[in-house]
Amino acid sequence: MPRVDVYNVDGEVVGEVELSDALFGAEVNEALMHQAVTAYLAAQRRGTASTKGRSEVRGGGRKPWRQKGTGLARAGSIRSPIWRGGGITFGPKPRDYTQALPKRMRRKALCSALSAKVRDGSLLVLDTIELEEPKTKKVVSILEKLNVKGSALIVTPETDRTLVLSARNIPGVDTRRADDLNVYDLLGHAKVLMTRDAVARVEEVFGS
Repeated sequence: MPRVDVYNVDGEVVGEVELSDALFGAEVNEALMHQAVTAYLAAQRRGTASTKGRSEVRGGGRKPWRQKGTGLARAGSIRSPIWRGGGITFGPKPRDYTQALPKRMRRKALCSALSAKVRDGSLLVLDTIELEEPKTKKVVSILEKLNVKGSALIVTPETDRTLVLSARNIPGVDTRRADDLNVYDLLGHAKVLMTRDAVARVEEVFGS
């Protein structure tokens, strides 16, 4: 089972924690992670783009001119797709972009992402993060002491409103509840910070 150091908010090692081998020590499947990210992004699409075909645009009930004798090309409707203001051929219609991904595949993709973070040394476990009041400077200070540069994802067992308010103005830094952890967020941040309780919650929710 993988073992990682536990840090306090001052960047000091205060212990060690043993992680679940099934979640944090699994084989990394990049193809499956790609599929999970694709499905996640597809689910974010609204799918409301819509155009009108020739049967839906207004007007065009009368033949513009007679079939023969004018010297012009034959035309049956001013709403033909080749006319300005006419219908759109093969245009988009409202649709659902959701891609079905079985629960077991989603879980394996998450295990791969967590294991990749542990393998790369990008997962940091904190003893606890407790803020008395919303203070962005406090979170910035914690990240600096942990030598975290660039993007970071802070995972807590439950939604911590004080922490959310403190971190939301820091570019590249996001917070997530353990239950809402997903592959897209894990791979989209250079570092992942999890409290001890968050690790326990992740193992409880996704380990079964």
